[in-house]
Amino acid sequence: MSEDNQNLENTEVVDALPEDGAPAGDATADRIAALEAELATAKQDILYAHADTQNVRRRLEKELADARAYAATAFARDMLSVADNLTRALAAIPADLREDEKFKGLVVGLEATGRELESVFGRNGITKLESVGQPLDPNKHQAMMEVPSADAEPGTILVEMQAGYMIKDRLLRPAMVSVAKKPD
Repeated sequence: MSEDNQNLENTEVVDALPEDGAPAGDATADRIAALEAELATAKQDILYAHADTQNVRRRLEKELADARAYAATAFARDMLSVADNLTRALAAIPADLREDEKFKGLVVGLEATGRELESVFGRNGITKLESVGQPLDPNKHQAMMEVPSADAEPGTILVEMQAGYMIKDRLLRPAMVSVAKKPD
């Protein structure tokens, strides 16, 4: 080997050494470790992004299902006033008019309309709350007044002034009720 070639090889070896004088293999190992750490971080970021995407998809699917299930809520609330008026109309018909042949068709028609309305409510997941005799539940009932009663336990519903309704598992309208309290 010539002297120039030998000097050139020594220069390459010196150039391959890092500034701290450590062998080049340590620098390569450090570089590999850094790249592996970056790869692990990138994998973790991808997993988080994937999990976040799944959470967003599940949340949107739930919101869509809720929107489908409860889309008729406003319409159902409006129909409750129709049901209330029909119930009041039927309750206001005196017994003698119910038996009168002239009005019998009207009464039968109103009763059939009431049954059909209840059937439509049932098909759409709208159920009437049973209140009388039950303990007051502030999540389902609205106490309008308290009545002293020696017969009923305090907090028990005595009279339902307006029926309450649920749509599926949500409250559509609270029942307006009268609640028992201890006699004075």
